[in-house]
Amino acid sequence: MTQEVQVKRVQDIMAQFVGFTARKLPDDVVDKLKELCDKEDDPMAKTIYETMFRNQDLAVKLNRPSCQDTGVLQFWVKCGTNFPLINELEVLLKDAVVQATFEAPLRHNSVETFDEYNTGKNVGKGTPTVWWDIVPNSDECEIYTYMAGGGCTLPGSATVLMPGEGYEGITKFVLDRMTSYGLNACPPLLVGVGVATSVETAAMLSKKALMRPVGSHNENERAARMEQLLEDGINAIGIGPQGMGGSYSVMGVNIENTARHPSAIGVAVNVGCWSHRRGHIVFDKDLNFKVTTHTGFEYQEA
Repeated sequence: MTQEVQVKRVQDIMAQFVGFTARKLPDDVVDKLKELCDKEDDPMAKTIYETMFRNQDLAVKLNRPSCQDTGVLQFWVKCGTNFPLINELEVLLKDAVVQATFEAPLRHNSVETFDEYNTGKNVGKGTPTVWWDIVPNSDECEIYTYMAGGGCTLPGSATVLMPGEGYEGITKFVLDRMTSYGLNACPPLLVGVGVATSVETAAMLSKKALMRPVGSHNENERAARMEQLLEDGINAIGIGPQGMGGSYSVMGVNIENTARHPSAIGVAVNVGCWSHRRGHIVFDKDLNFKVTTHTGFEYQEA
């Protein structure tokens, strides 16, 4: 197989996978929504969950995106230095987005800033966004796909806390964002929190946290405890599904952190809406792939 053929194969797989993730939610998200629905006792909340499940059934049946806002495509690439297409990967991902835009189809969501025109292809200056983690001496490539819609992007924020604000300051910052913007992001939400030194490191971590499975926990037991406390606190606000009230407002809170400067705590929040369109696909050196987030994806050879 020539490199040109290899590139086209991976591009086709990624285009189909992007379209698939627009239609079908990850298995862990579906399971969590069912769990929250079962635990919910508010009649309106129950009805909203039932509508969500009906939406999902129709999206798959009609082969259409589950939400009209298919977002701006973002990719988190964890790639080995020996992966055969590492040099071609960023270009083929961009081409895959264009391909998916017309095949899926996806709403045209890439507007050139300042020039104010829609490219009509979901690509533009810096879009789709591709973040890289390079893995030495590996020949595998993991790709996380994410559709960052307008609603779930709205609560995104980052700051550096004043010295002395401490972990209480982190809690206040997160709860302030949830009480002011959370209901605009189509709850129940998956809340990603980044804790580091500066705004950019915290913001990157908060987005990376959204790639973690629902129900997973930070490996640090204190951070994991804070995840649970924040989850309980946000649920206690009573935002509920679609902001209409209920006992459960989040699917979970995921915290990612690094070491930090002793006099500063950078904190950031990013959220995923109930239609949390995150996908994870892993390619080996022979370009065979496996999908860990979804059941039912099958690549259709051209």
